[in-house]
Amino acid sequence: MRVIHFENITKETLYIALEIINSNKDYNLLENGVADRTLAEIEEEFLNNKTNSVFIKLDDTYIGVIDYLMENPKDHSPWLGLLVIHCDYQGYGFGGQAYALYENEMLNQGVKHIRIGIIKENLKAKQFWESNGFLYIRSAIQENGKEIYIYEKKFE
Repeated sequence: MRVIHFENITKETLYIALEIINSNKDYNLLENGVADRTLAEIEEEFLNNKTNSVFIKLDDTYIGVIDYLMENPKDHSPWLGLLVIHCDYQGYGFGGQAYALYENEMLNQGVKHIRIGIIKENLKAKQFWESNGFLYIRSAIQENGKEIYIYEKKFE
């Protein structure tokens, strides 16, 4: 059986994260207004002291990225900022498996709920997260002016 696991993103493996992110051009356009991100942008996003950034690996193959915040200073809630699967590996259930592993790790750390933000126009993400038990709680406007839907999943 093939096993999904996480591996920390490092400066040396950052180029792999860039390849994964840039394989999702539609998402990049929706989120950032450009089809391709730069290595400098990816470094700022994933190699910082605020978020945890890990690869999703299928055995020895890098297939995705998860970026999360254990406590958002705005609402003191844990936030899953990004879960993205390389376009070549989408449609096989790996996103759901990776989320289940992430959720299990959060439960082991005593987390009671997780929040996510979905760009209003990202219908694919809305469907995915609702199918994983997330419920809409409110909308908000990001600093970049985009409307996001805030969803939450409670563990009790």
